Amino acid sequence: MGIKRILIANRGEIALRIHRAAHEMGIETVAVHSTADADAMHVRLADHAVCIGPPPATDSYLNIANIISAAEIAQCDAIHPGYGFLSENAKFADIVEAHDIIWIGPKPEHIRTMGDKIEAKRTAGALGLPLVPGSDGAVSDIAEAKAIAEAAGYPVIIKAASGGGGRGMKVCNGPDQLETLIQQAGSEAKAAFGDATVYIEKYLGNPRHIEFQVFGDGEGNAIHLGERDCSLQRRHQKVLEEAPSPVISTEERMRMGEVCAQAMRDMGYRGAGTIEFLWENGEFYFIEMNTRLQVEHPVTEAITGLDLVREQIRIAEGRPLSVTQDELEFKGHAIECRINAEDPFNFAPSPGLVTYFHAAGGMHVRVDSGLYAGYKIPPYYDSMIAKLIVYGRTREGCIMRLRRALEEMVVEGVKTNIPLHQELLRQDDVLNGDYSIKWLENWLEGREV
Repeated sequence: MGIKRILIANRGEIALRIHRAAHEMGIETVAVHSTADADAMHVRLADHAVCIGPPPATDSYLNIANIISAAEIAQCDAIHPGYGFLSENAKFADIVEAHDIIWIGPKPEHIRTMGDKIEAKRTAGALGLPLVPGSDGAVSDIAEAKAIAEAAGYPVIIKAASGGGGRGMKVCNGPDQLETLIQQAGSEAKAAFGDATVYIEKYLGNPRHIEFQVFGDGEGNAIHLGERDCSLQRRHQKVLEEAPSPVISTEERMRMGEVCAQAMRDMGYRGAGTIEFLWENGEFYFIEMNTRLQVEHPVTEAITGLDLVREQIRIAEGRPLSVTQDELEFKGHAIECRINAEDPFNFAPSPGLVTYFHAAGGMHVRVDSGLYAGYKIPPYYDSMIAKLIVYGRTREGCIMRLRRALEEMVVEGVKTNIPLHQELLRQDDVLNGDYSIKWLENWLEGREV
Protein backbone atom coordinates (compact mmCIF):
# COMPACT_ATOMS: atom_id res chain seq x y z
CA MET A 1 0.00 0.00 0.00
CA GLY A 2 1.56 3.28 -1.09
CA ILE A 3 1.58 6.14 1.42
CA LYS A 4 0.27 9.40 -0.04
CA ARG A 5 0.53 11.87 2.87
CA ILE A 6 2.62 11.69 6.07
CA LEU A 7 2.03 13.68 9.24
CA ILE A 8 5.38 14.47 10.85
CA ALA A 9 4.83 14.31 14.62
CA ASN A 10 8.02 16.16 15.52
CA ARG A 11 9.96 19.39 15.07
CA GLY A 12 13.40 20.77 14.21
CA GLU A 13 15.98 19.04 12.06
CA ILE A 14 14.39 15.60 12.27
CA ALA A 15 11.06 16.94 11.00
CA LEU A 16 12.91 18.49 8.07
CA ARG A 17 14.80 15.22 7.51
CA ILE A 18 11.53 13.27 7.27
CA HIS A 19 10.00 15.89 4.95
CA ARG A 20 12.93 15.63 2.56
CA ALA A 21 12.82 11.83 2.40
CA ALA A 22 9.06 11.87 1.85
CA HIS A 23 9.23 14.44 -0.95
CA GLU A 24 11.96 12.45 -2.69
CA MET A 25 9.48 9.55 -2.69
CA GLY A 26 6.66 11.71 -4.07
CA ILE A 27 4.81 11.74 -0.73
CA GLU A 28 3.11 14.87 0.65
CA THR A 29 3.92 16.06 4.17
CA VAL A 30 1.93 17.67 6.95
CA ALA A 31 3.85 19.55 9.63
CA VAL A 32 2.35 19.88 13.07
CA HIS A 33 3.75 22.64 15.25
CA SER A 34 3.36 24.54 18.47
CA THR A 35 2.76 28.29 18.37
CA ALA A 36 6.47 28.73 19.16
CA ASP A 37 7.43 26.86 15.99
CA ALA A 38 5.15 28.67 13.52
CA ASP A 39 8.19 30.02 11.64
CA ALA A 40 10.22 26.80 11.71
CA MET A 41 11.77 25.64 8.45
CA HIS A 42 9.92 22.31 8.32
CA VAL A 43 6.63 24.18 8.74
CA ARG A 44 7.55 26.48 5.85
CA LEU A 45 8.51 23.62 3.54
CA ALA A 46 5.76 21.10 4.31
CA ASP A 47 2.77 20.85 1.96
CA HIS A 48 0.39 21.54 4.83
CA ALA A 49 0.78 22.71 8.43
CA VAL A 50 -1.45 22.38 11.48
CA CYS A 51 -0.93 24.16 14.81
CA ILE A 52 -1.47 21.68 17.64
CA GLY A 53 -1.04 23.83 20.74
CA PRO A 54 0.99 26.29 22.82
CA PRO A 55 4.78 26.05 23.35
CA PRO A 56 4.98 23.49 26.20
CA ALA A 57 5.56 20.04 24.69
CA THR A 58 2.89 18.50 26.94
CA ASP A 59 0.33 20.76 25.26
CA SER A 60 1.57 20.24 21.71
CA TYR A 61 4.14 17.65 20.62
CA LEU A 62 3.06 15.23 23.38
CA ASN A 63 -0.67 15.92 22.94
CA ILE A 64 -1.88 12.68 21.36
CA ALA A 65 -5.48 13.83 20.86
CA ASN A 66 -4.40 16.97 19.01
CA ILE A 67 -1.96 15.07 16.78
CA ILE A 68 -4.54 12.44 15.83
CA SER A 69 -7.10 15.22 15.14
CA ALA A 70 -4.55 16.97 12.91
CA ALA A 71 -3.91 13.74 11.01
CA GLU A 72 -7.63 13.24 10.42
CA ILE A 73 -8.26 16.87 9.45
CA ALA A 74 -5.34 16.80 7.00
CA GLN A 75 -6.38 13.34 5.69
CA CYS A 76 -3.01 11.75 6.41
CA ASP A 77 -2.61 8.04 5.84
CA ALA A 78 0.60 7.72 7.90
CA ILE A 79 2.40 9.26 10.90
CA HIS A 80 6.18 9.41 11.37
CA PRO A 81 7.16 10.18 14.98
CA GLY A 82 10.87 10.97 14.41
CA TYR A 83 12.77 10.56 17.68
CA GLY A 84 12.06 11.88 21.16
CA PHE A 85 8.55 13.05 22.06
CA LEU A 86 6.11 10.19 21.25
CA SER A 87 8.46 8.03 19.15
CA GLU A 88 8.72 5.28 21.80
CA ASN A 89 5.23 5.63 23.22
CA ALA A 90 3.47 2.30 22.64
CA LYS A 91 0.10 3.79 23.59
CA PHE A 92 0.47 6.42 20.85
CA ALA A 93 1.40 3.73 18.30
CA ASP A 94 -1.67 1.71 19.35
CA ILE A 95 -3.94 4.74 18.95
CA VAL A 96 -2.48 5.61 15.54
CA GLU A 97 -3.16 2.09 14.26
CA ALA A 98 -6.61 2.02 15.87
CA HIS A 99 -7.47 5.05 13.71
CA ASP A 100 -6.45 3.13 10.56
CA ILE A 101 -3.40 5.34 10.12
CA ILE A 102 -0.10 3.71 9.19
CA TRP A 103 2.44 3.89 12.02
CA ILE A 104 5.93 4.42 10.58
CA GLY A 105 7.69 2.56 13.34
CA PRO A 106 8.02 -0.80 15.12
CA LYS A 107 5.11 -2.90 16.30
CA PRO A 108 3.58 -1.40 19.46
CA GLU A 109 4.27 -4.59 21.45
CA HIS A 110 7.99 -4.33 20.67
CA ILE A 111 8.06 -0.67 21.72
CA ARG A 112 6.38 -1.72 24.98
CA THR A 113 8.73 -4.63 25.65
CA MET A 114 11.93 -2.70 24.98
CA GLY A 115 10.72 0.34 26.91
CA ASP A 116 10.65 -1.65 30.17
CA LYS A 117 14.27 -2.02 31.35
CA ILE A 118 13.75 -5.29 33.22
CA GLU A 119 11.66 -6.83 30.46
CA ALA A 120 14.08 -5.55 27.80
CA LYS A 121 17.02 -7.21 29.55
CA ARG A 122 15.10 -10.45 29.99
CA THR A 123 14.04 -10.42 26.34
CA ALA A 124 17.54 -9.57 25.14
CA GLY A 125 18.99 -12.48 27.09
CA ALA A 126 16.37 -14.84 25.68
CA LEU A 127 17.24 -13.62 22.17
CA GLY A 128 20.92 -14.41 22.71
CA LEU A 129 22.25 -10.89 23.23
CA PRO A 130 25.14 -10.77 25.74
CA LEU A 131 24.22 -9.33 29.14
CA VAL A 132 26.39 -7.90 31.90
CA PRO A 133 27.29 -10.92 34.08
CA GLY A 134 25.75 -10.89 37.54
CA SER A 135 22.76 -11.94 39.58
CA ASP A 136 19.40 -12.62 37.97
CA GLY A 137 17.67 -10.71 40.73
CA ALA A 138 18.00 -9.74 44.38
CA VAL A 139 20.92 -11.05 46.43
CA SER A 140 20.67 -11.60 50.19
CA ASP A 141 22.68 -14.72 50.97
CA ILE A 142 26.43 -13.96 51.29
CA ALA A 143 27.55 -17.39 50.07
CA GLU A 144 25.39 -16.96 46.98
CA ALA A 145 26.69 -13.40 46.50
CA LYS A 146 30.31 -14.61 46.62
CA ALA A 147 29.59 -17.32 44.06
CA ILE A 148 27.92 -14.79 41.72
CA ALA A 149 30.75 -12.29 42.12
CA GLU A 150 33.36 -14.99 41.50
CA ALA A 151 31.55 -16.12 38.35
CA ALA A 152 31.17 -12.55 37.05
CA GLY A 153 34.78 -11.69 37.86
CA TYR A 154 35.97 -8.90 40.16
CA PRO A 155 35.53 -5.96 40.35
CA VAL A 156 31.76 -6.13 40.75
CA ILE A 157 29.25 -3.41 41.55
CA ILE A 158 26.50 -3.79 44.14
CA LYS A 159 23.42 -1.82 43.09
CA ALA A 160 20.16 -0.89 44.80
CA ALA A 161 17.23 -2.47 42.97
CA SER A 162 15.22 0.72 43.51
CA GLY A 163 18.26 2.92 43.08
CA GLY A 164 19.32 5.92 41.11
CA GLY A 165 21.67 8.86 41.33
CA GLY A 166 24.58 6.75 42.55
CA ARG A 167 23.03 5.97 45.92
CA GLY A 168 23.08 2.38 47.12
CA MET A 169 25.97 1.59 44.77
CA LYS A 170 29.30 0.11 45.89
CA VAL A 171 32.24 -1.14 43.84
CA CYS A 172 33.82 -4.26 45.30
CA ASN A 173 37.34 -5.31 44.29
CA GLY A 174 37.56 -8.64 46.12
CA PRO A 175 35.69 -11.24 48.21
CA ASP A 176 36.98 -9.87 51.54
CA GLN A 177 34.98 -6.64 51.10
CA LEU A 178 31.81 -8.16 49.70
CA GLU A 179 29.76 -8.78 52.87
CA THR A 180 30.50 -5.34 54.34
CA LEU A 181 29.73 -3.51 51.07
CA ILE A 182 26.47 -5.42 50.55
CA GLN A 183 25.36 -4.34 54.02
CA GLN A 184 26.39 -0.73 53.36
CA ALA A 185 24.66 -0.63 49.96
CA GLY A 186 21.51 -2.14 51.48
CA SER A 187 21.49 0.40 54.34
CA GLU A 188 21.95 3.30 51.91
CA ALA A 189 19.23 1.94 49.65
CA LYS A 190 16.84 1.53 52.58
CA ALA A 191 17.47 5.10 53.73
CA ALA A 192 17.20 6.61 50.26
CA PHE A 193 14.46 4.52 48.64
CA GLY A 194 12.80 2.57 51.45
CA ASP A 195 14.01 -0.68 49.87
CA ALA A 196 17.17 -2.51 50.96
CA THR A 197 17.15 -4.92 48.00
CA VAL A 198 20.45 -5.09 46.11
CA TYR A 199 21.82 -7.02 43.15
CA ILE A 200 25.30 -7.66 41.73
CA GLU A 201 26.78 -6.96 38.30
CA LYS A 202 30.26 -7.06 36.86
CA TYR A 203 31.76 -3.56 37.16
CA LEU A 204 32.85 -2.07 33.87
CA GLY A 205 35.48 0.49 34.80
CA ASN A 206 36.09 2.19 31.46
CA PRO A 207 33.68 0.96 28.79
CA ARG A 208 32.82 2.36 25.38
CA HIS A 209 29.28 2.90 24.12
CA ILE A 210 28.81 0.87 20.93
CA GLU A 211 25.46 0.53 19.20
CA PHE A 212 24.27 -1.51 16.22
CA GLN A 213 21.73 -0.24 13.72
CA VAL A 214 19.17 -2.88 12.74
CA PHE A 215 16.24 -3.04 10.35
CA GLY A 216 13.46 -5.60 10.10
CA ASP A 217 10.54 -6.01 7.73
CA GLY A 218 8.15 -7.37 10.38
CA GLU A 219 7.99 -10.70 8.54
CA GLY A 220 11.06 -12.32 10.06
CA ASN A 221 13.71 -10.77 7.81
CA ALA A 222 16.29 -8.44 9.34
CA ILE A 223 19.72 -6.94 8.66
CA HIS A 224 22.30 -4.93 10.57
CA LEU A 225 23.95 -1.80 9.25
CA GLY A 226 27.10 -1.92 11.35
CA GLU A 227 27.98 -0.11 14.53
CA ARG A 228 28.35 3.45 15.75
CA ASP A 229 30.67 4.58 18.53
CA CYS A 230 28.89 7.08 20.78
CA SER A 231 31.32 7.10 23.69
CA LEU A 232 31.96 10.87 23.78
CA GLN A 233 29.18 11.79 26.20
CA ARG A 234 28.37 14.31 28.88
CA ARG A 235 25.76 13.39 31.50
CA HIS A 236 24.70 10.45 29.31
CA GLN A 237 24.07 12.83 26.39
CA LYS A 238 26.00 12.02 23.22
CA VAL A 239 28.17 14.83 21.87
CA LEU A 240 30.02 13.26 18.93
CA GLU A 241 29.35 9.95 17.17
CA GLU A 242 31.32 8.04 14.57
CA ALA A 243 31.01 5.00 12.34
CA PRO A 244 32.67 2.62 12.27
CA SER A 245 34.10 2.44 15.79
CA PRO A 246 37.89 2.84 15.94
CA VAL A 247 38.17 -0.24 18.20
CA ILE A 248 35.87 -2.79 16.52
CA SER A 249 37.44 -5.20 14.04
CA THR A 250 35.71 -6.36 10.86
CA GLU A 251 35.33 -9.81 12.39
CA GLU A 252 33.75 -8.41 15.57
CA ARG A 253 31.43 -6.20 13.51
CA MET A 254 30.12 -9.06 11.43
CA ARG A 255 29.82 -11.43 14.39
CA MET A 256 27.96 -9.02 16.68
CA GLY A 257 25.97 -7.53 13.82
CA GLU A 258 24.70 -10.98 12.92
CA VAL A 259 23.80 -11.68 16.57
CA CYS A 260 21.73 -8.46 16.57
CA ALA A 261 20.12 -9.18 13.20
CA GLN A 262 19.22 -12.72 14.25
CA ALA A 263 17.61 -11.39 17.44
CA MET A 264 15.46 -9.08 15.30
CA ARG A 265 14.50 -11.97 13.00
CA ASP A 266 13.43 -14.00 16.01
CA MET A 267 11.35 -11.07 17.31
CA GLY A 268 9.74 -10.41 13.94
CA TYR A 269 10.91 -6.82 14.41
CA ARG A 270 9.63 -4.14 12.05
CA GLY A 271 11.39 -0.95 11.01
CA ALA A 272 14.44 0.81 12.43
CA GLY A 273 16.00 -0.05 15.77
CA THR A 274 19.26 0.39 17.61
CA ILE A 275 20.71 -2.13 20.04
CA GLU A 276 23.05 -0.42 22.50
CA PHE A 277 25.99 -2.07 24.27
CA LEU A 278 28.76 -1.26 26.66
CA TRP A 279 32.04 -2.63 25.27
CA GLU A 280 35.15 -3.35 27.31
CA ASN A 281 38.17 -5.57 26.68
CA GLY A 282 36.61 -7.08 23.58
CA GLU A 283 33.30 -7.99 25.25
CA PHE A 284 29.83 -6.58 24.50
CA TYR A 285 27.16 -6.11 27.18
CA PHE A 286 23.55 -5.20 26.29
CA ILE A 287 22.25 -1.94 27.79
CA GLU A 288 18.98 -1.21 25.98
CA MET A 289 17.23 -1.08 22.63
CA ASN A 290 15.82 2.08 21.07
CA THR A 291 12.77 1.26 18.98
CA ARG A 292 13.07 4.29 16.71
CA LEU A 293 15.42 6.27 14.49
CA GLN A 294 18.51 7.65 16.26
CA VAL A 295 19.82 11.21 16.20
CA GLU A 296 23.10 9.83 14.85
CA HIS A 297 21.60 7.82 11.98
CA PRO A 298 23.37 9.97 9.31
CA VAL A 299 26.79 8.44 10.05
CA THR A 300 25.35 5.04 9.21
CA GLU A 301 23.82 6.48 6.04
CA ALA A 302 27.23 7.89 5.08
CA ILE A 303 29.11 4.58 5.31
CA THR A 304 26.34 2.41 3.81
CA GLY A 305 24.74 4.73 1.24
CA LEU A 306 21.29 3.72 2.55
CA ASP A 307 18.58 6.32 3.31
CA LEU A 308 17.23 5.11 6.64
CA VAL A 309 14.09 7.30 6.67
CA ARG A 310 13.21 6.15 3.16
CA GLU A 311 13.71 2.57 4.37
CA GLN A 312 11.36 3.20 7.32
CA ILE A 313 8.66 4.47 4.98
CA ARG A 314 9.11 1.55 2.56
CA ILE A 315 8.73 -0.98 5.36
CA ALA A 316 5.66 0.81 6.73
CA GLU A 317 4.15 0.45 3.26
CA GLY A 318 4.60 -3.31 3.57
CA ARG A 319 7.52 -3.53 1.17
CA PRO A 320 10.57 -5.72 1.75
CA LEU A 321 13.98 -4.48 2.85
CA SER A 322 15.63 -2.76 -0.10
CA VAL A 323 18.97 -4.55 0.45
CA THR A 324 20.15 -7.90 1.72
CA GLN A 325 22.96 -8.28 4.24
CA ASP A 326 25.28 -9.54 1.48
CA GLU A 327 24.58 -6.46 -0.64
CA LEU A 328 25.52 -4.02 2.13
CA GLU A 329 29.02 -2.58 2.00
CA PHE A 330 30.64 -0.51 4.72
CA LYS A 331 32.88 2.11 3.15
CA GLY A 332 34.98 4.87 4.68
CA HIS A 333 34.41 6.75 7.92
CA ALA A 334 31.82 9.28 9.13
CA ILE A 335 31.60 11.54 12.18
CA GLU A 336 28.65 13.59 13.45
CA CYS A 337 28.93 16.63 15.72
CA ARG A 338 25.78 17.69 17.54
CA ILE A 339 25.63 21.48 17.35
CA ASN A 340 23.74 22.88 20.33
CA ALA A 341 22.64 26.40 21.20
CA GLU A 342 24.54 26.53 24.46
CA ASP A 343 27.71 27.84 26.05
CA PRO A 344 30.47 25.52 24.77
CA PHE A 345 31.98 24.87 28.19
CA ASN A 346 29.46 25.60 30.95
CA PHE A 347 26.59 24.26 28.77
CA ALA A 348 24.07 26.96 29.75
CA PRO A 349 21.29 27.05 27.11
CA SER A 350 21.46 29.95 24.65
CA PRO A 351 18.11 30.37 22.88
CA GLY A 352 17.39 33.54 20.92
CA LEU A 353 17.55 35.23 17.53
CA VAL A 354 19.93 33.83 14.92
CA THR A 355 21.30 36.92 13.21
CA TYR A 356 23.50 35.06 10.71
CA PHE A 357 23.82 31.44 9.64
CA HIS A 358 26.26 29.87 7.21
CA ALA A 359 26.26 26.10 6.82
CA ALA A 360 29.54 24.33 6.12
CA GLY A 361 29.80 22.83 2.64
CA GLY A 362 32.08 21.03 0.26
CA MET A 363 32.57 17.41 -0.70
CA HIS A 364 31.08 14.85 1.74
CA VAL A 365 29.86 17.52 4.19
CA ARG A 366 26.22 17.37 5.32
CA VAL A 367 24.37 19.75 7.61
CA ASP A 368 20.98 18.69 8.98
CA SER A 369 19.42 21.85 10.39
CA GLY A 370 16.34 24.02 10.24
CA LEU A 371 18.29 27.19 11.05
CA TYR A 372 18.20 30.37 8.99
CA ALA A 373 19.08 34.02 9.61
CA GLY A 374 16.16 35.64 11.40
CA TYR A 375 14.99 32.42 13.05
CA LYS A 376 14.35 32.68 16.77
CA ILE A 377 15.43 29.54 18.66
CA PRO A 378 12.70 28.90 21.25
CA PRO A 379 13.65 28.17 24.86
CA TYR A 380 11.14 25.36 25.31
CA TYR A 381 12.86 22.41 23.65
CA ASP A 382 16.13 20.51 23.31
CA SER A 383 19.11 22.78 22.58
CA MET A 384 20.30 20.86 19.48
CA ILE A 385 19.99 23.16 16.46
CA ALA A 386 22.05 21.32 13.83
CA LYS A 387 24.04 18.20 13.06
CA LEU A 388 27.27 18.40 11.10
CA ILE A 389 28.08 15.09 9.42
CA VAL A 390 31.33 14.57 7.54
CA TYR A 391 32.54 11.56 5.53
CA GLY A 392 36.04 10.55 4.49
CA ARG A 393 37.69 7.52 2.93
CA THR A 394 39.74 7.14 6.13
CA ARG A 395 39.21 8.24 9.74
CA GLU A 396 42.16 10.62 9.50
CA GLY A 397 40.78 12.17 6.31
CA CYS A 398 37.34 12.45 7.92
CA ILE A 399 38.78 14.32 10.93
CA MET A 400 40.69 16.74 8.71
CA ARG A 401 37.52 17.46 6.71
CA LEU A 402 35.52 17.87 9.94
CA ARG A 403 38.02 20.42 11.26
CA ARG A 404 37.67 22.41 8.06
CA ALA A 405 33.86 22.18 8.14
CA LEU A 406 33.72 23.40 11.76
CA GLU A 407 35.84 26.42 10.75
CA GLU A 408 33.32 27.24 8.01
CA MET A 409 30.16 26.84 10.03
CA VAL A 410 28.88 30.16 11.41
CA VAL A 411 25.98 30.73 13.79
CA GLU A 412 25.69 34.29 15.12
CA GLY A 413 23.31 35.77 17.66
CA VAL A 414 23.46 32.82 20.05
CA LYS A 415 26.25 30.80 21.61
CA THR A 416 26.95 27.31 20.24
CA ASN A 417 29.19 24.39 21.19
CA ILE A 418 31.20 24.59 17.96
CA PRO A 419 34.31 25.70 19.95
CA LEU A 420 33.97 22.55 22.10
CA HIS A 421 34.03 20.33 19.01
CA GLN A 422 37.04 22.21 17.64
CA GLU A 423 38.92 21.71 20.89
CA LEU A 424 37.98 18.02 21.07
CA LEU A 425 39.47 17.48 17.62
CA ARG A 426 42.81 18.75 18.91
CA GLN A 427 43.01 16.14 21.70
CA ASP A 428 45.36 13.20 21.10
CA ASP A 429 42.97 10.68 22.69
CA VAL A 430 40.17 11.71 20.32
CA LEU A 431 42.49 11.75 17.32
CA ASN A 432 43.70 8.26 18.24
CA GLY A 433 40.18 6.96 18.98
CA ASP A 434 41.31 6.18 22.52
CA TYR A 435 38.34 7.26 24.63
CA SER A 436 35.56 5.78 26.77
CA ILE A 437 32.19 6.98 28.07
CA LYS A 438 34.01 8.64 30.99
CA TRP A 439 36.61 10.46 28.88
CA LEU A 440 34.73 13.67 28.06
CA GLU A 441 33.56 14.42 31.59
CA ASN A 442 37.04 13.70 32.97
CA TRP A 443 38.57 15.99 30.33
CA LEU A 444 36.10 18.77 31.07
CA GLU A 445 36.86 18.55 34.80
CA GLY A 446 40.60 18.68 34.11
CA ARG A 447 40.18 21.58 31.74
CA GLU A 448 38.48 23.67 34.44
CA VAL A 449 41.35 23.23 36.89
